[in-house]
Amino acid sequence: MKKMIWILLLLMSNIVFAQTNNTLTKFGKVITAEGLKQKLSIIASAEMEGRETGTPGQKKAAAYIESEFKRMGLQPGNGQSYQQVYPVYQDALVEKKLVVAGKIFEWDKDFNFSLQGVSTGNWNFTEVVFAGYGIVDPSKNINDYENLEVKGKLVVVLDGSGSAPTAAAAGGRGMFNNPTSSYAKTRTASTKGAAGILIITPDFPKKSPTETKGGMYLKANTAAGFLSASISPEVAANITPVVSTGKLTVADFKDIKKANYHVAINIAAKKVTENVESSNVIGIIPGTDKKEEYVMITGHYDHLGKRGDVIYYGADDDGSGTVSVMQIAEAFAAAAKKGKQPRRTIVFMTVSGEEKGLWGSEYYSEHPIFPLDKTTVDLNIDMVGRVDTERLTADSLNYIYVIGHDKLSTDLPVINEAANKASSNIILDYKFDDPNDKNRIYYRSDHYNFARKGVPILFFYDGMLQADYHKPTDTIEKINFDLMQKRVLMIYHTACEMIQREDMLKRDLKLNMPSR
Repeated sequence: MKKMIWILLLLMSNIVFAQTNNTLTKFGKVITAEGLKQKLSIIASAEMEGRETGTPGQKKAAAYIESEFKRMGLQPGNGQSYQQVYPVYQDALVEKKLVVAGKIFEWDKDFNFSLQGVSTGNWNFTEVVFAGYGIVDPSKNINDYENLEVKGKLVVVLDGSGSAPTAAAAGGRGMFNNPTSSYAKTRTASTKGAAGILIITPDFPKKSPTETKGGMYLKANTAAGFLSASISPEVAANITPVVSTGKLTVADFKDIKKANYHVAINIAAKKVTENVESSNVIGIIPGTDKKEEYVMITGHYDHLGKRGDVIYYGADDDGSGTVSVMQIAEAFAAAAKKGKQPRRTIVFMTVSGEEKGLWGSEYYSEHPIFPLDKTTVDLNIDMVGRVDTERLTADSLNYIYVIGHDKLSTDLPVINEAANKASSNIILDYKFDDPNDKNRIYYRSDHYNFARKGVPILFFYDGMLQADYHKPTDTIEKINFDLMQKRVLMIYHTACEMIQREDMLKRDLKLNMPSR
């Protein structure tokens, strides 16, 4: 019965589509493979340096997109500006010092600490508490803190467990659950009220310099970090009563009594936080009789930047989506110049910060320029230029994955399928809308920040999770521009109907997905 209703609605939509959109859809001829390639050749060029959020390359890309929006005749989407700037923070360690019993030790030769494990400060201790391996594991009846009072004191522990390699190096969620990991030891010391922890490790001197500039983050961290540092056995020998017999190892300290030891220790650090900023680039075409209602067309223009001299070009992810938004804007701008204005205001937004955790779209959703309750839909385009290397069906050159079709609004598949039939007539594959999708694609691009606010969304995606995904080999020569053009034309036709129809899309479905 549900399928029959959809078929009837689809037939009705085809009639409405033909009646209301023929004046706009004819401008779809502006969306060409050549136009997409010309723009992508700039967005995915070496000059853009991989467009990592907060970097000069990202800012160059933003400037290029803004210049194109201006050239097309789009109006600025944020008051008088084409950019919605949002804060992005990055920490840098500019001073670090360790002095034990009057002896100055060297960074990376004898000690280091992570940016997350230290805050700006100058700490002086006159005693430490040696707690063996610093392990608390009730399942094995191990408590290295038994009969030790560590509140407000500096704790010194050994790396590993003495019987097996630590799981810390394995990374992933194992470090959170394994009591022998450095993370667990630090967490235990902090929970017991210690002022800080020094972990004696064999990893000195360091073979490569420790990074003193941290990763970027979206929200300012005002809490002081727990003091956590790694020290060499040579440093530990100046703290504990170990007897040196040549080059020391961590194992040389395992038989030292767990107790308080008096020694003068000074640790100093200075960490500065810089707001490097990023931005979403927004251009609009104002509507006519329904100009206070909005259709969003989005894609993220950031990627992974550079690793040394290696550029992650991000031609498909998401240079393809970025230039799709731009080319669709070009088509609607051409229509507007011929007097064919949209009924609803069209908002073209390319966002940054997606690769960091959907930052740009999150910021917009929390600081919307246009009311979200009047935003009828977000059409999000993230990777539409390639063929899924895992797709083995005969339609591999004639498909697009559509995500969100059965969520939030029953209007979504009706309109999209009719628009597709009237334009490119490609296969609309809904496999990633399965609530049990192990890849959780629904949550992995910018549409999610609209959906979580109740705005109906469609997400268009090529499914390319293997091959060159997040690799420097995601380059422009891998793009299939003929297939990309068909996909983008279909999205343009879908937007035409949503812009011109009488009513906003219904919001008549609950989100049928597990929580993020």
